[in-house]
Amino acid sequence: MKILRFTDLIAQGQVKARRVFIRADLNVPQDDAGRITEDTRIRASVPCIQMALDAGAAVMVTSHLGRPTEGEFKPEDSLAPVAARLSELLGRPVPLVADWVDGVDVQPGQVVLLENCRVNKGEKKNSEELARRMARLCDIYVNDAFGTAHRAEGTTYGIAQFAPVACAGPLLSAEIDAITKALASPKRPLVAIVAGSKVSTKLTILQSLASKVDGLVVGGGIANTFLLAAGLKIGKSLAEPDLVGEARAVIEAMKARGAAVPIPVDVVCAKAFAADAAATVKAATEVADDDLILDIGPQTAQMLADQLLAAGTIVWNGPVGVFEFDAFAQGTETIARAIARSPAFSIAGGGDTLAAIAKYGIEGDIGYISTGGGAFLEVLEGKTLPALEILSRRAAG
Repeated sequence: MKILRFTDLIAQGQVKARRVFIRADLNVPQDDAGRITEDTRIRASVPCIQMALDAGAAVMVTSHLGRPTEGEFKPEDSLAPVAARLSELLGRPVPLVADWVDGVDVQPGQVVLLENCRVNKGEKKNSEELARRMARLCDIYVNDAFGTAHRAEGTTYGIAQFAPVACAGPLLSAEIDAITKALASPKRPLVAIVAGSKVSTKLTILQSLASKVDGLVVGGGIANTFLLAAGLKIGKSLAEPDLVGEARAVIEAMKARGAAVPIPVDVVCAKAFAADAAATVKAATEVADDDLILDIGPQTAQMLADQLLAAGTIVWNGPVGVFEFDAFAQGTETIARAIARSPAFSIAGGGDTLAAIAKYGIEGDIGYISTGGGAFLEVLEGKTLPALEILSRRAAG
């Protein structure tokens, strides 16, 4: 995908004294008192902002936060805590500007944070009038928010249509490069791990990947539906029996290409869904009617680990068991550590996946960790993300 990159503009000396509008993803979790509880997204946005400041730009940054009602600003919608944290990280004041759509006073070498963009009427529906007003604020528009790239909104799509120049920031560029490396031009074998509670929420992803990957590892409740499709009993485990046909179709599609969906040969069962439930390893053919399958067994985990160690590219979305409970975490840990040790290029995304990566301390051993959430899933589905499509269109002239 050909897009203009902010780093290219800086290298060409086109940023000095220009008004730069950065759409960041600063949507961070807060406690009841409004204190930020996890600031990864804010820290991740700093390089782009610092880059613009160092190049001598007049810098405006905005983001959404939470789910505000358009046109009805409430104190809990405010980016004030984010402005305070950004000030600390940048080592300079970052003033918060409200009611900014019709004009912003910011000088070269300064940065301001524009109040929650989703409070502006027309943001969610990508109003052309709003987009044109925002585009007049800047000389250069920079999208550095992959987490919202699957939404065609005013600050992610509309402004990119009408700004004099529209480009991708370093975070967004890194996501594009990682996705291209993993899916568009992967080193083979390409192995994907797709796990979660329901096949229905990941069915289109499974169908899309079935035409691309050499190995498709399914986990969690999804694996139980595939066990049913393979003719095995799953007791009272979470599954979607009405989607067995679709699961079987994915297995057959893979088989027709000489690829495979590995079906677990052993599983870890319990009689109740609880952290203190007794865990029993069983052959996949010996699951009792009152059993709950809560993890893959050690033999399956080792089999999958061997496959991952031999892979050229790994795409990981979802833990393969109830890893929050230590008794049912072994499968996910084995998979995680195999990915960390594998010479393959790995890209991982999704909230539970990031939690597993953090739990096992392997952040430094994953090729690329996507913070995109919904955007990452839509890429796996084979969809073109609106925010990338408009940047590509602008780059093409």
